Amino acid sequence: MLVQHAQPATGDVAVSEAGVPGYAWVVFALTVGLLLSDYMSRQVLNAVFPLLKANWALTDTRLGSLSSVVALMVGVLTFPLSVLADRWGRVKSILLMAAIWSFATLGCALATNYGEMLVARAFVGIGEAAYGSVGIAVVLSIFPARLRATLTGAFMAGGAFGSVLGMALGGAVAAHLGWRPAFGVMAALGLVLVVVYRFAVTEKRLAPLQPASVNVSRGSREVGMRLSLRALLKGLFSTKSVVCAYIGSGIHLLVPAAMWAWMPSFLNRYYGMPVGKAAMSAAAFVLVTGLGMVVCGNLADRLSKHSRETKWAAAIAFCVTCAALLAIGLRMPAGPMQLVVIAAGMFLSAGASGPAGAMVANLTPPSIHASAFATLTLANNLLGLAPAAILTGIIADRIGLLGALQLVPFAPLVAAIAFFIGKRNYAGDLDRLNTLREQAVR
Repeated sequence: MLVQHAQPATGDVAVSEAGVPGYAWVVFALTVGLLLSDYMSRQVLNAVFPLLKANWALTDTRLGSLSSVVALMVGVLTFPLSVLADRWGRVKSILLMAAIWSFATLGCALATNYGEMLVARAFVGIGEAAYGSVGIAVVLSIFPARLRATLTGAFMAGGAFGSVLGMALGGAVAAHLGWRPAFGVMAALGLVLVVVYRFAVTEKRLAPLQPASVNVSRGSREVGMRLSLRALLKGLFSTKSVVCAYIGSGIHLLVPAAMWAWMPSFLNRYYGMPVGKAAMSAAAFVLVTGLGMVVCGNLADRLSKHSRETKWAAAIAFCVTCAALLAIGLRMPAGPMQLVVIAAGMFLSAGASGPAGAMVANLTPPSIHASAFATLTLANNLLGLAPAAILTGIIADRIGLLGALQLVPFAPLVAAIAFFIGKRNYAGDLDRLNTLREQAVR
């Protein structure tokens, strides 16, 4: 029987609201640094799509599968590995995962055919599987609750910035040295960060920054109580609103996943850009997405100071506006204005990530936050990140890449519906959970 620890008290803040210790920011920076490495290893592939397509005569479907297999492995394994990380130790788990994805990326550099590359990419996904959920759980455990949407948006934006670096640096290396050294550089950077993290971050140094509720989840039997798998699942899916947050977050991420994967190829095919220039230009769109995640997360926090439902309204607005801009942009004639409108849509394409993460944190006990964010990561990958690249590739083989991308804006409209349903239930769900926590204290 799987065992977790419950949160018997309200414990909704991670550290004192009065201030944030400097070491917390060091941990945040290093944890985001590893996230950069994570996405550099994941997205360098997209920069070399044109080279792999030419060298191995791959269809768009096969190219898409090399990207989607990473997200698929993340989606399938994130929950069990995150639960194990809660029990084994989050810092140790982070180090192990980063080492796995770095060595797997080195394996990509050594692949000699599509099958070997697919296996290596699968191991990249295995290494990355629980990093997002465990990493954000570590970060949220040492910061005030008032910063949750900002930190979640900034942390997830690390994925966008890592993708920027992966595409830009990978494209530059591939243009001069070939696609194999591009993977090798990403692997080397990941291994260096593993060594730095190993000496800078430890469970012992994190403990004083964390509330009792987080320490309870590590084994304090005097304060906590043990939960069965059934009780854990009940905590993760206790309300309609948290389920809507999972679903909306996952579906809305189909947009950046599809656009990030195929933008270098789009620019190569429809704008005639060489591989290096296409990768660098596509990286700019990813950078815009990352900036949007940070700005949108911070904006949601600011707007929701006096209204609990405002985060939901912000997520809905981000999704609807993104859908409108991309639907217009992808149907415009090729040229600078098309790229400007697409970039505006990309700025909002992952904007709901911060609000969704904050809502999940608010609707689940701190003691199971790693498991809650694993569930969010599961939804993000299985509903958005995993199917995006391969579905776009399958459709592109039939109607062309541009036609496939023109279907992408429908996803955020579906996500907006999920967020709307969550908004209608949020106040009642949150009041009910707070009442239960207060009763537990008594």
